[in-house]
Amino acid sequence: MITRRTAAAGLVTLLAPIAARGTPGEELNVTSGGDSLSVSRYAAAGSDRRPAVIALHGARGIELRTRAYERYAGSLTARGIDTYFLRYMTTADMAALTSTSHEVREAYETKRFDGWADTVAATVTDVLGRSDSSGRIGLLGFSLGSYIAAEAAARDRRIAALAVLYGGMPHAMATKIKHLPPLIVLHGEADKNVPIEEGRQLVALGKLAGADTEFVPYPGRAHGFDFSDTDPMTRDAIDRVTKFFQARLAT
Repeated sequence: MITRRTAAAGLVTLLAPIAARGTPGEELNVTSGGDSLSVSRYAAAGSDRRPAVIALHGARGIELRTRAYERYAGSLTARGIDTYFLRYMTTADMAALTSTSHEVREAYETKRFDGWADTVAATVTDVLGRSDSSGRIGLLGFSLGSYIAAEAAARDRRIAALAVLYGGMPHAMATKIKHLPPLIVLHGEADKNVPIEEGRQLVALGKLAGADTEFVPYPGRAHGFDFSDTDPMTRDAIDRVTKFFQARLAT
């Protein structure tokens, strides 16, 4: 269940860069599996019912690159789409994912994907239950968050659209897929963190499930290329994702 909290003065300052493109400043909580997790809501202007996108950050969280994530929120809200940034990690998650061992992190993630997807489902339920919801909702995932978004979208037919940046589908879930919504996958060809084959395989899974799919490779771009303040491909990625959700979430 999402409960409203008063936004702190620091949050208002943090959200100020996109104030002209929405009405940010609302902090919420979602309860899942006994955990209470924070959700930042960026509201589009207007009083009509609106579609929404739930965004899932990478393994390092939102605060490390807040401005980069806010650019997506600003673009989506400017086009009438509410955006919710779900901080899905518990204290235990953050401790485990800061391990220096890749094997330890990977094993932990494998065990947690189902629980994280449950948290997304709880957030979807609460967002769709809001009086300002149009009933249309999409998921936007970055890196680790995109694996979680992909599993959640495969499990939950309430998800109308899925956008994945440099990610894929959890391997344990890949053989169980019977459904995926329309999806777009963006991936840098020089990504050394998540091989581009992961993105291609997700698109292949989408096609097998009968979903409309789009794959956008970025030559020479590394992991997280869209977080650059100077690379023109940052704007290209944001525009593609925004247009995708506009087309898929319109009522």
